[in-house]
Amino acid sequence: MATLPNPLPTLAADPRGRTLGLRLPAGTLVDTTDEGPWHEPLLWCGDERAVPGGWAALEPTRRVGLLPVVLDVGAGHGGPDSWELMPDEVSYPGDHDAEEVLAEYWEEYAAEGDAWPGPAAPAARDQDPDAVATGIADALLEDGGPLKDPRLALVPARRSADIPTAIGWTGPANHESDTARVSAVLRSWEDRFGIRVVALGFDHLLVSVAAPPTTLAEAEAVAAEHFAFCPDNIWQGTDPTLRAYAEHQVIDQPTWHFWWD
Repeated sequence: MATLPNPLPTLAADPRGRTLGLRLPAGTLVDTTDEGPWHEPLLWCGDERAVPGGWAALEPTRRVGLLPVVLDVGAGHGGPDSWELMPDEVSYPGDHDAEEVLAEYWEEYAAEGDAWPGPAAPAARDQDPDAVATGIADALLEDGGPLKDPRLALVPARRSADIPTAIGWTGPANHESDTARVSAVLRSWEDRFGIRVVALGFDHLLVSVAAPPTTLAEAEAVAAEHFAFCPDNIWQGTDPTLRAYAEHQVIDQPTWHFWWD
């Protein structure tokens, strides 16, 4: 995968990132992959449980090419050094067309005779996606939030959608073995709906949404994309229909959550 220069090796000798103009909390560089140590760190992960305000405190890291993400290390799968990361198995997100990827997924998982409806139209946006992501991160990190043991992490990536690919994340392995294709779809959602990758677990992904659909028709079009992207979202719901999913999980929702069995 084509990447920007990785500033993480600098943190080996300068853990707080002072030479980069940063003031990082205590953290650990992770280079562990399914095949052994990677040739450079894939990410930095905070040593302590993350708290509200932590995401905003990492905002200066963007100017050196590091993007924040929350990692859930307490859901029974350990930290990212135990996640079977495979950075050598991914391609480059820009080499894939999101609509073609979604259409292929749809053809594989939709009922016979159900034609791919095509991509949803972009939504009008009046909120800053990064500001929305900061607010969602703070909400996730509140006491009693949905994440078991959240840690702030930094990943060298060009854009938020590329974070899963940059670390060789294998969360959707039973659905897609090349995470770059997942990132291609996330890039498209960045452009159309202002999403940001906010949290990753071993097999789940949460994004903030700055411009969610506001009508049922718009939400059903997005629900079709979600089904193609992650069929388990619909199949394992209490009412496994696109309409029900659109009504309860898409309309005006500031987060989208995906989990692959």
